[in-house]
Amino acid sequence: MKLLLKSATIVDASSKHHLKKRDVLIENGKISKIAGTIPSSEKIKEVSLKNLHISQGWFDCSVSFGEPGFEERETIQNGLKTAAYSGFTSVAVNANSFPVTDNKGQIKFLKSKADGNAVSLYPIGALTVGSKGTDLAELYDMQNEGAISFYDYKNPIANANLLKIALQYTQNFDGLVQSFPFEKSVAKYGMVNEEATSTRLGLKGIPALSEELQIIRDLYILEYTGGKLHIPTISTKKSVELIKDAKKKGLNITCSVAIFNLILTDDVLECFDTNYKLLPPLRTKEDTKALLKGLKDGTIDGATSDHNPIDIEHKKTEFEHALFGSIGLEGCFGSLNTVLGIEEAVRALTGLKNTFGIPSEKIEEGNRAELTLFNPDENWEFSEKDIISTSKNTALLGMKLKGRPYGILSNNKLELNK
Repeated sequence: MKLLLKSATIVDASSKHHLKKRDVLIENGKISKIAGTIPSSEKIKEVSLKNLHISQGWFDCSVSFGEPGFEERETIQNGLKTAAYSGFTSVAVNANSFPVTDNKGQIKFLKSKADGNAVSLYPIGALTVGSKGTDLAELYDMQNEGAISFYDYKNPIANANLLKIALQYTQNFDGLVQSFPFEKSVAKYGMVNEEATSTRLGLKGIPALSEELQIIRDLYILEYTGGKLHIPTISTKKSVELIKDAKKKGLNITCSVAIFNLILTDDVLECFDTNYKLLPPLRTKEDTKALLKGLKDGTIDGATSDHNPIDIEHKKTEFEHALFGSIGLEGCFGSLNTVLGIEEAVRALTGLKNTFGIPSEKIEEGNRAELTLFNPDENWEFSEKDIISTSKNTALLGMKLKGRPYGILSNNKLELNK
C-alpha cells in the first residue's frame, strides 16, 4: 500500500520535522519520504484533510472492552474500532473480563481476537488469581505470552506482603506491577470525593486520604524491594507530591491520570448523574490544578481515557447502586488538548509507551509508520452521536472540546473516522 499524506504538520519533538508542514509518503508500512512537496500518481492513495496534523501513534494504558464475558458492554472488535477512530494505535486492555485474564490462555485469546487489526492490543494480566488479592497469578507465563503488566483493575492490593513478593518476583523477568491507590478501610461504601459537596448531597465519601495512604505504603515497599511499580489514575494534589518526591529518590515509579480528573470536579455531582460516578472519584479544583501541573512537569508520566463501558442496567439506576466507570476513548484527545494544548496533549498520550514496553519510532524517513492523524483546532461539543462504543455511559456528554482525531495509520492499515 502506498499512501501520501498531504500538507501534514508533524508533531514529534524527537523529529527534525517537528512542527513543520510536510508531505509524507508511506510505502508498505514505512515512511519512504518526507518533503515540502511530493508529487502524487494514480498508484498512490492521497490523503488530504483539513488542518491535518500527525504524531507518533497514541497509546492508552487503561482500556476495558468487556469481552469475554461482558460482550453486551463492548466487544473487542468494536472496541478496537473505537480506539482507531479516537486516534489510538495501541491500547492496553485491562483484566476485568469474565473470566478474569489471569493465565496465559486468556492472554492468547485476547491477542488472537485482535489479529490483523490496525490497532495493536496489549493485554494486561491480573496480578492475582481471579483478581481476588489472595494468590499471585501466573505472572511469568503471562508475560511470555504477551502481557505487558500485572494489575487487578480498580482492586487495591490490601495485603502489603503480597505487593512485596510481587515486586521481588517480577524483577527476575523485568515485569511491571500496577497497584491501584485505594485504601478501602477508610472509604468503606464511599461513592464520591469526601468534601463539602458529598456532605451537602448526602453521598458517602472517598477521602483523598484513602489514595494517599496506599501510595505512601506502596512507595515504602518499592524502596525496600526494588522493581518497577506503576500507580494508575492518581487524583489528588498530595499524590502528585508523593510521586515527585519518590522520583527524586530514584525509585522506579511511574503514574498516570484519567482525563476525567483533569477536566471535571465534584461540582458536577449536583445533578446526581451516575455517569459522574467514577473511581477514582472527581476531586476539587485544587486537585485538578495540581494534576495538570504534574502532567506538564513530568511528575505524571501520561494520561489515560480509563475507558470503561458499563451496560445501561448497571448505570441507569440509583446513584448508590450504579457501577463506577465511564467510556473515554472518543473524547480523550479533545479533553487533553482543551486543557493542555497540542504538544503537551500528544506527550501525555505517548509518554507511557516506554514504561509499558510499547514500540515507538520517531517520524523520520525509513521508520515504521505508526501515526495518529488529527485536527487540533476543531471546536466541538461531545454528544451521543460522537459515541462509537456499544455502551453509552460517558462523563463527557455536553463538554465543549477542542481538537478531534481523524484516525490512524498503523500496521500498514489506514483507519479514518470520516
